[in-house]
Formats: sequence, structure tokens, C-alpha cells
Amino acid sequence: MANKGLSNIKGVSKADQQMIQDIETMMGPEPEDMGFMKNVFWGRFREDLVFPYPRESKDEREKCDALLEELEEYLENEHPAVEIDQEQYIPQEAIDRLFEMGVMGMIIPEEYGGLGLGVTSYNRVLEMIGSYCASTAVMVSAHQSIGCKALVMFGDEQQKEDYLPMVAREKLSAFCLSEPNVGSDAAGQESFSVKTEGGDYVLNGEKKWSTSGALSGLMTVMCKNMVKNEETGELEQRGVNALIVTPDMDGVEIFENNRAKTGIRGTWQARFRFNDVRVPKENLLHNEGGGLKVALNCLNYGRCTLSAGVTGAAKAAMNQGIKWAQTRYQFKRPIADFELVQQKIARMSSLTYAMDAMLYMMTGMLDRGDKDIMVETAITKVFCSHFGWEVIDDVMTVMGGEGYMEENELERSWRDNRIHAIVEGSNEVMQSFIFAYGGKQLAEQMISIQDALTWDTDESIGQNVSRMFNAATNPAIMKKAVPLGAQLFLGYKPSAPDIRSIHPALREQAEQLATLVQKHSHYVKLVSKWEREDIVKHQAQQARVADNAIYIFALTTSLSKMDDQLRTGEYGPRFERDRAAFEYLFDWFDNKIHQNFGEMRRNADDKMRKAAEAARRYSDTLPNKDYYIHEGSPLGRGAGKDVPTEHIQMFPGEGQDPREIDRSPGETAELDVEELEEKAASGDGAPEKPKPAAEDGVA
Repeated sequence: MANKGLSNIKGVSKADQQMIQDIETMMGPEPEDMGFMKNVFWGRFREDLVFPYPRESKDEREKCDALLEELEEYLENEHPAVEIDQEQYIPQEAIDRLFEMGVMGMIIPEEYGGLGLGVTSYNRVLEMIGSYCASTAVMVSAHQSIGCKALVMFGDEQQKEDYLPMVAREKLSAFCLSEPNVGSDAAGQESFSVKTEGGDYVLNGEKKWSTSGALSGLMTVMCKNMVKNEETGELEQRGVNALIVTPDMDGVEIFENNRAKTGIRGTWQARFRFNDVRVPKENLLHNEGGGLKVALNCLNYGRCTLSAGVTGAAKAAMNQGIKWAQTRYQFKRPIADFELVQQKIARMSSLTYAMDAMLYMMTGMLDRGDKDIMVETAITKVFCSHFGWEVIDDVMTVMGGEGYMEENELERSWRDNRIHAIVEGSNEVMQSFIFAYGGKQLAEQMISIQDALTWDTDESIGQNVSRMFNAATNPAIMKKAVPLGAQLFLGYKPSAPDIRSIHPALREQAEQLATLVQKHSHYVKLVSKWEREDIVKHQAQQARVADNAIYIFALTTSLSKMDDQLRTGEYGPRFERDRAAFEYLFDWFDNKIHQNFGEMRRNADDKMRKAAEAARRYSDTLPNKDYYIHEGSPLGRGAGKDVPTEHIQMFPGEGQDPREIDRSPGETAELDVEELEEKAASGDGAPEKPKPAAEDGVA
């Protein structure tokens, strides 16, 4: 019995079916060997994937330690973190200093001028930078995790020789994925490229949110791969291309260098327009139509380094907050004496412990080359971005009015780190992804069993009886169906996994975790039974399942880390802090998981949906002209309130903003194939031969 795809669930709207198909296409085929968290959805615990806790080699750690020592000296005494925030730019001398230390080329192999460090070392550096200056951490991360990482992973030897030395030691790189109408829907590109007879590509479209784009010497651009159908003569999409573009290519237009922001104010996010840009065929990354693999692999690394930056910020904020609570007196005693402040301190300590454990478990998996880690990287991003900012927010509460003042620097971290729950896939999108892809194979098996053994109103009586009889007499189907039926209708639960590779002192927590894994798998099946096809659109239920998976991964990685600490004989005040934080984390998250189990069965979701619908109907009565409307809305540009610019700093680039002339960014429905082919054949706007980058690295 072949498992049935999720897009074939009966009762699901065509729009939702299309969305599922698009996502499945975007994610590509499932790896043959399921990763750790996918096994958890089945109620299994792959100890070999999480024990022992991963560690770098001695040589690698010593190499990174030396870099961290030099970097910390610079960050503590020279780096202009306050100036960066106040002036909204990172001075060139600061960028040059990071290049000199090798920070900007950490992940690039040594033969191309980089340091050749592994993922764990790279994230240790990002964590340190994040504890001092989030703007700098984001710039470094965007340059390497998604900027030049695509070239490191997918570039051919000639591409690496041409470009990696430059981005390792001289110039920034950028990643161009997001567009006015494309955020989390990475497969929905509007930018497009058309191949010429000579094999080059003509690139058109628009990009936004490209970090360091206006300062970069190299951009990796994602675009639809448009190919002419020989029968109809029409252009049709065949995958997505990843193209290496340099700012000196004619037709590359950066019309907005940056925008004023709430936080990470020193980073610059550019907005590009590509106007018939001739991209040499040698600049195609990976293979034609295979660009989404490039993008998704880069995002796995980006989600980790984002997590490293916020982990560093959360640890620094926690230490500041506890010190403040210990030394700030009210009612003739330190505020740390009050239990509600103690609760915040305990939660900060537990959350930062779990963030650290999860982050470096994840980097260890990447360093050793685990194949199926998309669910784990998504979990790491959601956990660290959400709880990291909660730690910083709790410190703001502990410090009170003084925390809100600029000179104590906490408010900068508070502003800077709010963005991480939004970027690299918003946390809400990631929750649905964790639910869908964590339990995808399990859901497909359940759907296949249901389709084999239940009545289908679209079939005749004879067809139903024949299909159900054949399934009921098929041993392979019934071997899967009987246990599933016992779980769904008789309350039977398979045995909890046995976690053996554990220090004897942690047996209690290991058994607690095993029981949670057992119950999690059981409730995934029950939710699918209760919701049936509605589970596709009921994202509140998806989020409860996803959150429990996130908590279980946090407990798993924390258990593995504590096991490592005990086996290596750690002791002293720091270890005692960690041990107490670990023990509190287990009981705290156990309660949160069971609360979600209860809300899966009894919740206020129906009334929530009605309340939302009523609020939306009322919103429709309000005039659009009084409110800001997204530029990509079907209502059209200019439908809403005008954006004020008089007192807001602007960062214009070259050329005219297409929003001012209502120019569509890459529509393909009415493309003139002959016109595009003529442009491609003429060579207009194309340099005679590609150059590595602009002389000054700035377009």
C-alpha cells in the first residue's frame, strides 16, 4: 500500500490543496532516513542522533578559541555598537576589521582565503557578536549563512576560484530571495529568467529585504526559470534558478539602499530592480531549475546563526538582569528576594540553558552532515527567537524604567532581537511547517489506511465493497490498520521508548521524556482523528502539536547536554546553576506540554474563529485610505494611507522607485516571448565578459 500524498486529502479546498502541492514541491523529496524529530512523531527516540552530545575536535575548538579571544577584545574595547545603532550604519572600518580577523570568511575553505571553520565554531562566534551588537551579528550572518554559503555548497570549482577569495577577505555578499509579494512562500517568485540561445540568462524582476545588498560585491538571486513550451510557444515555469549576479552588470538597479527600522538599525536592507540583466551561463548555481534546493539549504544555516545571535543577546541580558535584581533595593531588600522576580530569574536561566543546548546540538548535526534536519532547524529558530526575546523582555521588566533608558543598553537589545521571530520564516509559518513535516509520513500512512478501509461517497457501492474487502484481507494493510484503530478508538498506546544512553543521575528525566514522546505521538493521531480534513486549515491545533514538538526537542537536547556535563565532571557555581535550571525546565515544560494536550481536546477555537471573522467584517467597513495597506495587495499600490517620510531618514539608491510609476515586478502572465528572445539575442546591456565584481563593491 503506497502512502497517499497530503494534497489528496478529500474535503480539502482546492486552494488548500494547491498550497500543499506548492509546499511539497518546494521542499523536495523526503530524505530516505527520517531525522530525530520525525521519529518522535512516530513515538520513537533515535538515541544515536542525540547521544553523546556533539563536540568539535580539539584542534577546531582551539582554533576557534583563539579567534574568540581576539574578537572579544575588539568588541569590548573598539566596536562602535552605540554609534551603529544611533547613526544607522556599520562603519567601513568596523567591517574591514572583521575581514582582517577572518570573521567574514569563517566558513570559507582555507584554499580560498577563509578560515575553514565548522558550523559549531561559526555559531560560537555569532553568539559572541550577538551579545554585543545584533546589527553586526545579522550582517555577518547574512554575508556567510545565506550570502556566500550558496557558493560554498553549490558552486563549481571555477565559480569558487572566481568569487570566494573576494567574499572571504574583501567584499560583502547578499542573498536575494524575498520580493514585494514573496516572503515565506519561497516558491512563489515573480522575478524570472529566460535562457538565451547561447545559454546565458536574461533576468527581470524586483527584490527587497536583501541585507547588505547595496554594499555587496556579489548577490545570489533566486528567480523563476521560464522556458518556452515548444508546442504552445508560451513561457512556462520549470523550477527556480539561483544566479550569481554582480552589481556591475548592466540593468542591476538598487533604487533603495535601506529603510529606517525599529532595531538592527546598523544593517542595510536593499531593494533591487533587475532590468533585462544578462547573466552569463557560467553564473548558474547548482543546476537549471534547482535553485530552491540552494535556497532551502542556505536557510537551514541562516536559522542557526540567527539563533546564535539571539542566544548570545539573551545570555548577556540575563546576566545583566540578575545582577540588577541582586543590587536594586526596594522595601529595604533586593528585588531578587521577591518570588515573582525569582520566577523570572529561574525561567531566564532555564531558557538560556535550553537555547544553548539546542543550538549546539543543531550545529553538531550540521557539522556531521545529517541529511534530514529541516524540522530541527525550524524548531531551533522558533525556540531561540521566541524565548530569547522573552528573556530580554523579562530583563526589561526587572530593570523597570531604567531598562527603558538608552544609556543602559538593554533597550537596544530589546529592539534588535524582536525581529528574529519574523525573519527567516515567521514563527507562525514555522509552527505549521513543524507540524506538517514532522508528521508528514505518519499522516500519509493514516490517510492511506483511511482511504483503503472507509466508505467513499464518490465511488459506487460495488467499488467500495471491493476496495474495502481487498484491504481487509491484505495482511500488510491490516498490520498497520489494527494498531492504529486500537489507538484511535480503544485508547491503546504503544510502549514508551526506552532511553538507555544516559547518566544514572538523569534516569528520572529520561523516563519523563520517554513518556512525553509516547503521548506526543498518540495525540498527533488523535488530533488528526478529531479534526479530519479540517486539520489543514486549523492552524491553532497545528501550533499546539508543533509547540509540543519544540518543547520535546528542547528537553532532549538539554538532557544530552547535562549528560555530557556530568560525564566530564563539571562542578562549581556555574554547573550548579545549570543543574537547577535543567531540573526546573523539565517540570515546567512537562506542564506546558500537558496543557497543550488538554487544549487539543477542549479549546475556544470555534469562538476564536467567529470573533476573528466579526472583527474582519467590521474592518471592511473602515475606509482603506485611513490605514496603511501592503504594497502587494490586490487593491493596488496607493490604495491606503500615504506613508510619512518627512521626519524619517531615507536611504535612496539610484534610479526611480517602481512603486512611484506602478511598474509590476516580474509578472509572467503576459510575457512577450518574442520580445524577450530578441533582447536576449541582441546582447543589449550585457558586458563583453563577466567581471568578478564592481571596483568598489557598491552598486
